[in-house]
This record gives sequence, structure tokens and C-alpha cells, in this order.
Amino acid sequence: MSLALGTLGLTAVVLSVFVYRQSGTPGLRAAGKDALNTFKALAIRLPCALLAASFLVHFVPVDAVSGVLGRDTGMRGIAIAAAAGGFLPGGPMVTFPIAVVLQQSGAGWPQLVALISGWSIFALNRLLTYEAPIMGWRFAILRNLSCLLLPVLAGFGAEFVLVFIEAE
Repeated sequence: MSLALGTLGLTAVVLSVFVYRQSGTPGLRAAGKDALNTFKALAIRLPCALLAASFLVHFVPVDAVSGVLGRDTGMRGIAIAAAAGGFLPGGPMVTFPIAVVLQQSGAGWPQLVALISGWSIFALNRLLTYEAPIMGWRFAILRNLSCLLLPVLAGFGAEFVLVFIEAE
């Protein structure tokens, strides 16, 4: 069992105790029903997304990805990945399989951190669909400009952490 899976399992057990203390068996049943509904939605989408990503690996030119987003691309690759992240379409069911494809095609970890951070912060589809129409362009521009360096800093932070992890 991996550390991540163990942590999730322990978290589920601890939260179930809190739910039971607060709401009893009906609370546990309601939580179980919610979890089952979420599982049903993901049981179809996630395998399809991962299968599509696996097919994409065979079409993405490894040399091209390595040249632009490879580990040795440094600041340029991190900056490109951070900017590209904002243009990735859709939610996590699309974005993370794309990241898997890029990783399998030679993208470096810091570049992938910048890519996912750029997607999280600058998703163009979210900006145009929700943020600007609801909050207004002034807010949208202010938020995006104030966050401009965050994905790049995350990529550099990942590079820094990797130096220590790989040194061990």
C-alpha cells in the first residue's frame, strides 16, 4: 500500500467517526450514498480519460515534448508549461491525463508542476465562462496579473525540492 492510499484510508476512517458522532448511522448512510454516486460518475469517466491518454502517448512525438518541456529545458520549459497550462481545456478528467501523456513523453517534473499550476490558476475556459462574467473584467485582470508568477515559482520550487530528493 502506498503512503497516499494509506493516508486516504486513515482520513476516511477518522472522518467516519466524526460523522457517526454527529449524525449517527443515518449520517454514515448519507455519506456512503454520496460516495457511491461520485464513484458511479468517475467509474465511467476516469477509465475513458486514462485510455484516451494512453492512446495519445503513441501520437505525441517524444522528441518534441522533451525539447520543449523536458527536464533540461529549465526556466524556458517551466515558463512555457506555466503559460500552456492556462489553455488546457476542461477539468481534471481532461487535464491530468494530458499531464500523464506529457510525462510519459519526456516532460520534466518541474515543468509538469508549472503546467498543472498554470491550469489551476489561469484556466482560460473558467476565466471566460465564470470569472469575468460574474466578478467583472477588472477583478479578473487584477487576480490574473497578481498570480502571474505563481505557476513559474511552483515549477522552480519543484526543481528545488527535486535537488534534495534526488541527492538522497
